[in-house]
Amino acid sequence: MSQVLITGATGLVGGHLLRMLLNEPRINAITAPTRRPLADTVGIYNPHDPQLTDALAQVTDPVDIVFCCLGTTRREAGSKEAFIHADYTLVVDTALTGRRLGAQHMLVVSSMGANANSPFFL
Repeated sequence: MSQVLITGATGLVGGHLLRMLLNEPRINAITAPTRRPLADTVGIYNPHDPQLTDALAQVTDPVDIVFCCLGTTRREAGSKEAFIHADYTLVVDTALTGRRLGAQHMLVVSSMGANANSPFFL
């Protein structure tokens, strides 16, 4: 049985993953820190805070696996700085939280076609 931490659970990919995890018999605990409350939290520990970093700080139970499904677009973020915060800083914060909680594995959803030579920043 595994305990998982998932960030990005209110988004498209994270929402689909969350539903899959809820139906997975090998998962016995799901922690999904979010900026806004999840609509349905049956079977999920959902600390939420407009600052996701603060919601992550509320998590204290050990986890085995971390899923990071965070992501946005520059247009949706509103600025280059906000985009970097969502697509980089919060991903690092998720990783550090997983390490603090003893996670042995982390899976990260990244941009399709991510490329260091891309004209987009990060």
